[in-house]
Amino acid sequence: MSEQRKERLYLYDTTLRDGQQTQGVQFSASEKAEIARMLDDLGVDHIEGGWPGANPTDSEFFEHAPKTRATMTAFGMTKRAGRSAENDDVLAAVLNAGTPAVCLVGKTHPFHVDTALGITLDENLENIRASIAHIVSQGREALFDAEHFFDGYADDPAYARACLAAALDAGARWAVLCDTNGGTMPGRIAEVIAALDLPGDHLGIHTHNDTEQAVAASLAAIEAGARQVQGTLNGLGERCGNANLTSLIPTLLLKAPYASKYEIGVTRDKLPGLLRVSRRLDDILNRVPRREAAYVGASAFAHKAGLHASAILKDPTTYEHVPPETVGNQRIVPMSNQAGLSNLRKRLGDAGLPTDDTEALRRILEEVKSREDAGYSYDGAQASFEIIAREALGLLPDFFEVKRYRVTVERRKNKYDQMISLSEAVVVLKVDGEKKLSVSESMDETGGDRGPVNALSKALFKDLGRYQEAIDDIRLTDFRVRIMQGGTEAVTRVIIDHEDGEGRRWSTVGVSPNIVDASFEALLDAVRWKLCQTL
Repeated sequence: MSEQRKERLYLYDTTLRDGQQTQGVQFSASEKAEIARMLDDLGVDHIEGGWPGANPTDSEFFEHAPKTRATMTAFGMTKRAGRSAENDDVLAAVLNAGTPAVCLVGKTHPFHVDTALGITLDENLENIRASIAHIVSQGREALFDAEHFFDGYADDPAYARACLAAALDAGARWAVLCDTNGGTMPGRIAEVIAALDLPGDHLGIHTHNDTEQAVAASLAAIEAGARQVQGTLNGLGERCGNANLTSLIPTLLLKAPYASKYEIGVTRDKLPGLLRVSRRLDDILNRVPRREAAYVGASAFAHKAGLHASAILKDPTTYEHVPPETVGNQRIVPMSNQAGLSNLRKRLGDAGLPTDDTEALRRILEEVKSREDAGYSYDGAQASFEIIAREALGLLPDFFEVKRYRVTVERRKNKYDQMISLSEAVVVLKVDGEKKLSVSESMDETGGDRGPVNALSKALFKDLGRYQEAIDDIRLTDFRVRIMQGGTEAVTRVIIDHEDGEGRRWSTVGVSPNIVDASFEALLDAVRWKLCQTL
């Protein structure tokens, strides 16, 4: 029996346009170009680069847009009433971007036509028809984003249908059904698409995440017949975001029934790069990656309970719906006060440490639990746990000794007569019998103070003698502080995330009544862990 032929689904990424509408997000043209190249390498079908003419950055991006296999797409709106498509300057700016595809948004809800546009329903239909026809006459692929479609269909199904017909009859390759307010339930989306009875290879879906169901709504649309799916990396987008392609892509490739029924431009061999793309986008935005994110989150394959870890050792499928390596992630068995010997053996085994001395393992476990009673948390600081284990097992080399350190914070006027803060750190280490004194300030390239912990990390990483080359590529990616008790008895827990040039990521923890001491403890663990991996 021959294998059933899979049906093609098309992925349309709007990170550079709809994703840029996220509060606090603003890409530069060069950042847009880098993201576009990542998307193209991943295998999406369309890349919506932005709205040319709407702002200088988008115009600059299209002027120097990278060459991509994916269809580069410019976004705009249908022509305005009272002028022809050929003489609408806003539409002309979109076409002047020279992209092979153009996506225009238009109203499909009578309420919005009347209230937002202030024109008649027939005028709106003509705007849609004429605009799409003009794009097609220029030899471009035309897409129509049917804004507020599901709300419009609920109020006036006939008019919503008429808007789609105007676009498709004028030659639109895709009519994209937009749940613009993000409030339509997945089941309702499936019902509406089925009722439309239109060719699925001309229907797309564009959902928002205002009820935390954008991915589910997109999957429901696919099951009902839509064959293009729009979304963004990491679920960026206005308000609560858009459908998250970082979740949709692996679901379509790995999960039933989608994996056996459909094929997409992203292939299985590209899927392990998904985590790298997700993290790079967060780096560009200077955002901390969501630990709980599906597939690519740091906690997506973390197994904390002893019962879970015991089962994972026997068969990972007991608590994992897909292998973590398929999306470039890794399994984590964290150490915590809920941990048992199974967790400990798994974690030590993953680190390449011996697991046969049961008494030593029990001592490590008791030490971890004792420290967590004092405020430490190894659930999210695996590198610090490994340092404890190595020390207990006699496997932690004596790389260096800390003789002393000092941090000062000074408030003074700069040359512009402005009051500024300046932090300075001094760290004295003993490496191979030789004392090394390092001094660093926390001032950045703009003259701003980045704080005492920044100064301390720069001093610690400055001169480690023969070990210096091994730590030069350490980069701090996140710094989290929690006050464990209030008042004068306060205890501070600091967790620091790190990354290196090889793509390794690790976290360390420090606890002290003094936030600087806690930070220094976490920084020391970070250096020692990196040296253990490198040397």
